Order: sequence, then C-alpha cells, then structure tokens
Amino acid sequence: MSVKIRLTRIGRHKDPFFRIVAIDSRTARDGKPVEQIGYLDPAKGIENAVINEELALKWLNLGAVPSDTVKAVFSKKGLMTKYAESKKPAAKKTTAKTKKAE
Repeated sequence: MSVKIRLTRIGRHKDPFFRIVAIDSRTARDGKPVEQIGYLDPAKGIENAVINEELALKWLNLGAVPSDTVKAVFSKKGLMTKYAESKKPAAKKTTAKTKKAE
C-alpha cells in the first residue's frame, strides 16, 4: 500500500476547508483516510495550519510521500527540516578496528 499525505476538501461551496490526511494513493480525494494529521483553512493562510507533528513525522518516517501543497505547509511549519534532521545518521562511533588502524 502506497501512502500519501495530501489534502481532503471539506467545507461549503466557495468556502473551502482542508484536512491534511494520510491516505492510500489509489483512494479518491475525499475517500476514507488512514489517519488525519491536521487541517488547513486557506482563508487564514498556511501559517495558521494546525498539524500534529508527531503524526506527521511518523508517517514521513514510514515512507509516506507528501503532495506539493502539503510539503509547502510542512516546510512553512518547520516539519521538513525536523524530518531531514531525523534522517541524518548519528555520529559514527569509533570501533576497535579503526583504533588499531590508527
């Protein structure tokens, strides 16, 4: 199952409101999500989006691919930098073999 993090549209006619969800890539735009991560009100702007950072990082670490819009929202909130830092390998530990080589 290929999971994507994307927007699901809710709200009234000409007054959109979006949920940020983890959803199977083959599911329709407004289909049943695997998990809701947050929401976005475009009238208030990207800065006021509400995102559960733990869930977002969990799905990113599991391999979910964010859509371009969601990636922009995550970048604005600083989640993409947190995700990139979590992907960096820890400082390499010196082993006995490398100490003998020195």
